[in-house]
Amino acid sequence: MSGIGENLKAAGEFGPFQRRLVLFSLLPCLILAFHQFCQLFMVVDVPHYCNTDWIRAVGPNLTEEEQLNLTLPRDADGEYEQCSMYSPVDWDLDSIMAYGLNATEKCSSGWVYPTAQQPSLLTEFDLVCDRKNLNDISQSVYMLGMFLGAMIFGLLSDRVLPESARWLVTKGKIEEAKKYLKKAASINKRTIPPELLDQLKCETQTKSGSILDLLRKKHLLKVTLIMSCAWFVNSLVYYGLSLNVTNFGLDIYLTQLAFGAVEIPGRVGCIFMLQWFGRKKSQGGFLLLSGLVCLIITVIPEDQPVVITVLATTGKFTASASFSSAYVYTAELFPTIIRQSGVGLCSMVARVAGIIAPLILLLEQHHRAIPMAIYGGTTVLGGLLCFLLPETRGVELTDGTEGGQPTAVVHENDNSSSETGHVKVKDGGQVNENTKNTYF
Repeated sequence: MSGIGENLKAAGEFGPFQRRLVLFSLLPCLILAFHQFCQLFMVVDVPHYCNTDWIRAVGPNLTEEEQLNLTLPRDADGEYEQCSMYSPVDWDLDSIMAYGLNATEKCSSGWVYPTAQQPSLLTEFDLVCDRKNLNDISQSVYMLGMFLGAMIFGLLSDRVLPESARWLVTKGKIEEAKKYLKKAASINKRTIPPELLDQLKCETQTKSGSILDLLRKKHLLKVTLIMSCAWFVNSLVYYGLSLNVTNFGLDIYLTQLAFGAVEIPGRVGCIFMLQWFGRKKSQGGFLLLSGLVCLIITVIPEDQPVVITVLATTGKFTASASFSSAYVYTAELFPTIIRQSGVGLCSMVARVAGIIAPLILLLEQHHRAIPMAIYGGTTVLGGLLCFLLPETRGVELTDGTEGGQPTAVVHENDNSSSETGHVKVKDGGQVNENTKNTYF
């Protein structure tokens, strides 16, 4: 293929047209952020105890404190048990007060919440004790909705946003590619010389790609498996930390504020990390750090909420940066002809991890360290696998799936965002050398 790179530069690399596309992409993200984690605040744990109004039948004049003392057992700290009560008996009040009650059972008549507590999902549906797990299950159902919705409504974006000019050229749709390039140049107040547009052609007939190519081609299969694993563990640790914000021991509003705040430098900072250290090292490094933080949390005592929260915030920072770098790295690894299929498949795998992440939190009832150990261990493994992938910084994007993956060695000046690189590409036993400009 010839001329597409020069035409894209002539149309403007990041002008009003590109900024408009970014804005269109940001709008749904802003809306999504409000309801994706709102359940954390709608199902906040509040003090509660079993409803023991049965004793009112024999002691209608009992005070609330007397009723609780007679009908509720206490835990090791001297607080009323929240999920058990003394079994109701057919005794009179004098016998109950004289001999007391010993047999206990689970709450059978509902729960009582503080009178000053505003109604919430927790109080309306009694999401406490044995029903507490429904909260995490509902988060998984929400993630399942995202998974299905992306497959159904994602197709609508094809009618709203313009096609990629590079993709159109690989498909042989030259005139349509010219139309979009002219439109982009017009919005950017640029002009593409007609002779440059005439250079836009597909030098070789590129076969139509399909998602099956990701499995048939050996080098693409390797990329698909490793990047799917990376996206899976990235989503697992990201949502595992985000949905566990109520269990870190500090005020959930302040913790969530910190979680949201660190995403900004995490996502912006990854731009420079990708340029300085390359895609492979950045992707693998971010995942390794996220996993190690989770593993460290497993050995921190529960009575150190500040330390746990600081570590969790660090993990959220690196997980956010890893997500951003994954989009860049994945798009550069897959050929243009099946790029959308490759990125879409990885994103789908990430949605599956989002469904599983809340369910892993249910294992906390067996031991509090189990969820974090799973999040940390899998993420470390995913980070190590990333180092088996090729580096794509400064390497020309691949358009077709034919043949193997070329080996590219790029010598460039790392201190500049717009650089001149000397590239040696070995393909089919021949070594071709050419100098090119690389733009991040």
